[in-house]
Amino acid sequence: MKRTREMEKGSEIKSAIEELSMLIELKPTGDNLDRTATVHIPTRPFLNVCNLVIQVLDKIGPTMAVLRQDINQNIQRLEMLCNSDPSIYSNLVEILKKEADEGKARKGASCSKAFVWLARSLDFTGALFQRLVADPGQKMEQLVEESYSITLKPWHGWISTAAYKVSLKLLPDNKTFIDLLMPKDETYDNLKEHMQTFISLLVPFLEEIHSILILYGLDRLKST
Repeated sequence: MKRTREMEKGSEIKSAIEELSMLIELKPTGDNLDRTATVHIPTRPFLNVCNLVIQVLDKIGPTMAVLRQDINQNIQRLEMLCNSDPSIYSNLVEILKKEADEGKARKGASCSKAFVWLARSLDFTGALFQRLVADPGQKMEQLVEESYSITLKPWHGWISTAAYKVSLKLLPDNKTFIDLLMPKDETYDNLKEHMQTFISLLVPFLEEIHSILILYGLDRLKST
């Protein structure tokens, strides 16, 4: 379900917190990643978080247009598969398992590859928020460049990296970005608290996702 038009200004982070909380609540107990039967990542709540990330990237401006398009395409790919048989594909790990068994995970436009790039986009968003909370006075260009360098750049080809460098010049200033993120009638302290809560939920969730990607041999996948 998409909430892009009806969503109140600046409420994306609070909505993402709700979706991440739901992800955690829906996960069954069991932390042993060597036993894939115990691993569960609910597909729809995960995609809802990714849709909210798109809305945050929209606030950064045209510089994130390519990343935004990639996220959207990967969301659609996973949504189509989930809709084809929700009883099976409501768990993202089942999708990885199926494609691995069929030898399709690393080939073409697989759903496994879509999941990898969505996870990395969440890595980027988490890194950006961590830096913004730690140093809100830092230039936006530096915040985005540092976040990109440690999350997406190692896996991008030279074309994507070159396009990104050009688009850095289109970034808004920090105050504009923070104002766009801030819900109506709330203060920066409220926004900072929301970002910290979002980070505290996202980081351990991403750690589990990356453990799963290692399990399925997808953690070193690069763009072609």
